[in-house]
Amino acid sequence: MKATSLSASPADSVDPQTLVTGLAQAARLAQRQLAAMPSAARAAALHLAAQALRDAMPAVLEANAQDLAAGKANGLAPAMLDRLALDESRLSGIADAVAAVADLPDPVGEVIDSAARPNGLQLSRVRVPIGTIGIVYESRPNVTADAAALCVRAGNAALLRGGSEAVHSNRAIHAALVAGLVEGGVPAEAVQLIPTQDRAAVGAMLAAAGLIDMIVPRGGKSLVARVQADARVPVLAHLDGICHTYVHSAADPDMARSLALNAKLRRTGICGAMETLLIDSAFPQSAALVGALIDAGCEVRGDGRTQALDRRVIPASANDWDTEYLDAILSVAVVDGLDDALAHIARHSSAHTDVIVTADDAAAERFLSEVDSAIVMHNASSQFADGGEFGLGAEIGIATGRLHARGPVALEGLTTYKWQVRGQGQARP
Repeated sequence: MKATSLSASPADSVDPQTLVTGLAQAARLAQRQLAAMPSAARAAALHLAAQALRDAMPAVLEANAQDLAAGKANGLAPAMLDRLALDESRLSGIADAVAAVADLPDPVGEVIDSAARPNGLQLSRVRVPIGTIGIVYESRPNVTADAAALCVRAGNAALLRGGSEAVHSNRAIHAALVAGLVEGGVPAEAVQLIPTQDRAAVGAMLAAAGLIDMIVPRGGKSLVARVQADARVPVLAHLDGICHTYVHSAADPDMARSLALNAKLRRTGICGAMETLLIDSAFPQSAALVGALIDAGCEVRGDGRTQALDRRVIPASANDWDTEYLDAILSVAVVDGLDDALAHIARHSSAHTDVIVTADDAAAERFLSEVDSAIVMHNASSQFADGGEFGLGAEIGIATGRLHARGPVALEGLTTYKWQVRGQGQARP
């Protein structure tokens, strides 16, 4: 195929393990230089990178057009094409996000806490960069810029491996960013794009313990599952985005309709899109809510009580409650009160984002307290599950685990800490 020949690289002839080892070793050296740069210098370099990306807009859009043409020819699903597509507005937003990250407070050097021991030792925990971070992602070229900006701002080196669907877009964005960063004094090796689409390069990254300090996968379920299963490097990820919206009996009908339509249909292909709607059996306008979704072009798959609300509802299978559609398809169940809704979410949620719509503050507080997800919302669309919308500038991913970082991961999530101990000659007895 034409797209395959265009994406070929001299690096394709190099053993992937050798290639990744060399890139990671260079990244570790560059990271030490980057971490030693003053915070203001890193911020200034990111502003130069944002401007370089704006200046390169024609070249990036031309590259993206090649990827879109190849994607359509290869039968990419509409949701995947939407993730891939760039226009002037989206690309300007990507550049603006890089500049926004530059202006965020730098977490590096922050004193988390401190204490004085009875023997006079002064202890403090201080935030430091994690080191070299590998990001493996599919389809979304904005990840190239977001990941690079977040890593640089927090003093980390980034080793990027984008999907073949966006190979031209990623290379164009990476080239522009690096040109700006280098102008600002950041070593070029601090942000590297793996120059081959050989899948074995991903395996080499996953095995690079001691060279890569953390892996962040951004993509479909098969990619994330492979990374979590095969990695010998710590992984920060979420597997599915099975997000619920529960319309409580005390929900305002107009608000419920607005939020359900937005959560499902604003952009169906993002991980924060609603995949299951739970409607309280005491909610007075259930049929109107289901009908509004179907009228808007959403396929509704429901349980027996949902089917009774609208003859257009398709029977749901057992698998539907555990499916991330990433499409204009929605599972809908009627539940008997808050306890029933909480039980359904506990069984089927992927711990990403879950929402309650209600005017009952007590019900809302119980939902916020008892739902064990990375993001829990009251009277808001699940599509706000995004680092930029949380005021983080951008995100490197959303984590649903319980260790290190949870929810949208931005600058703070890209740091660890070290203990600093100051004494006056104390020797331990």
